Amino acid sequence: MKTNNKNQIKAQSRPEQLSTNSHRPKINMQLRRVNRALDSEKLLALMRNRFPKFFELAEVVGKWVWIEFADKQPSNVTSVLAELGFHWNNTRQAWQHPCGTISEPADYDPRNRYGSYFAADQKTA
Repeated sequence: MKTNNKNQIKAQSRPEQLSTNSHRPKINMQLRRVNRALDSEKLLALMRNRFPKFFELAEVVGKWVWIEFADKQPSNVTSVLAELGFHWNNTRQAWQHPCGTISEPADYDPRNRYGSYFAADQKTA
């Protein structure tokens, strides 16, 4: 027997589902491509000048820059990181920037192989 329930929720198509989150900031993909090619020093300088809170969290691992948060960040934070050229690494639970050096995925901890330091801990010249 069919019922007419006014409280039923209509299933949405995938594009409708995606479009419901209109609060998400738009990412400038051209700027992302440019920023992704920055080397470590230029990226850290950009972060120090424009995004000091991110700079305080930046860990340099080899030539890459990583940022880790204790909790999930709001979409405005993740969109800024994406525009800076960072990508999310689900395995390491960190935002990572390759600083112009793209390599194969590592099955080891790069911190052990290449060393790491926090950029904010380094003395300025």
